[in-house]
Amino acid sequence: MSAESTAFLYPFIEGDERDAESLLADLATSAQAKWDQSERLRAATLAQCHDQIATIAAAMARRFEAGAQLFAFGNGGSATDADDVAQLFTRPPAGEALPARSLVTDHAVLTALSNDIGFDVVFSRQLEAHARPGDIAMALSTSGNSENLLVAFTQAARIGMLTVGVSGYDGGRMAASHALEHCLVVRSDSVHRIQETQAALVHALWAAVQSELAIEHHSDRPEGAS
Repeated sequence: MSAESTAFLYPFIEGDERDAESLLADLATSAQAKWDQSERLRAATLAQCHDQIATIAAAMARRFEAGAQLFAFGNGGSATDADDVAQLFTRPPAGEALPARSLVTDHAVLTALSNDIGFDVVFSRQLEAHARPGDIAMALSTSGNSENLLVAFTQAARIGMLTVGVSGYDGGRMAASHALEHCLVVRSDSVHRIQETQAALVHALWAAVQSELAIEHHSDRPEGAS
């Protein structure tokens, strides 16, 4: 790994430090500082987004109850996060398994669309082919400015899907887009801290959806049923 790629994370590694004990102490201090920063951002973001998460979860639960499927997508590190979203909903650690699909897993489709048409449509064309009115589109981005996500949200809104964005920084173009009904924003300028907190937001949203579904199923039981 080049000096340019590590210096911004651990600048003392690229310096003249020769004392192993001191270097390990610096590493431990740096790691703890990053953990503390991540914890503070996570707690602050979950508190700020509490009401918004509840609103989105209620909307998603209604869609799932009506037979909706969740489509998750993103670029780069957010693509792996989209895979995690689909995994969390379809194979949850607890609660009800729900229909979900990651749009980043089919390499043949991604490369064909990129090569034949353009990378801007790799997600919108998949929604056009597979999504139905009432389904859910969820995209993750650190910047909120990815063109292919915005094009996909426009298509999702056209279909009649529930549109949910998860972004960083100030929300970017996603937060300002009329095609998005909801956008959860992690207000940080660190890509690493944004993605860590986005994972916490998604898990909180999943848990809230499960709670909504449990309440709905309980209220549907006949009086006196166990």
